[in-house]
Amino acid sequence: RFVIKGSLAGAAVYMAYDQGLLGSGTQGAEALRKAQAALPPAIHEWTSYLGWEVRAVELPPTPKFDFSPSDSWNKGVQTVMSALSVAPTRACEYTVEGWKYVKDLVK
Repeated sequence: RFVIKGSLAGAAVYMAYDQGLLGSGTQGAEALRKAQAALPPAIHEWTSYLGWEVRAVELPPTPKFDFSPSDSWNKGVQTVMSALSVAPTRACEYTVEGWKYVKDLVK
C-alpha cells in the first residue's frame, strides 16, 4: 500500500512539475490557459466515450478568470516584506505602550 500511495503522490508531483504548476507565476498562468483551452474538448470526448447525449443540454462555458498568479504572488511577497521591515519599529512602539500601561496600573 505504501508503495502504491508513494507512486501516486510522486506521479502527481511530477505531473504538476511537468505542466509548469511548480514554476514561476508566468508558467502557472500559462498552465491555467492550457487547461481552460483543453477542458471543453476533453469533456465532449469523455461524454461521447461514455455514450451520454450532450446535444440536448449544452455544457456551461468554462469560467473566465481575470486572475494573474504572478501579480498575486508578487503582491503577497511585497506585503510580507513590508510587514517584516516594519516589525522592529512596531515591536518598540508596542513595548513602550505596554510599559506605560503597566506604570498607569501601578500608580
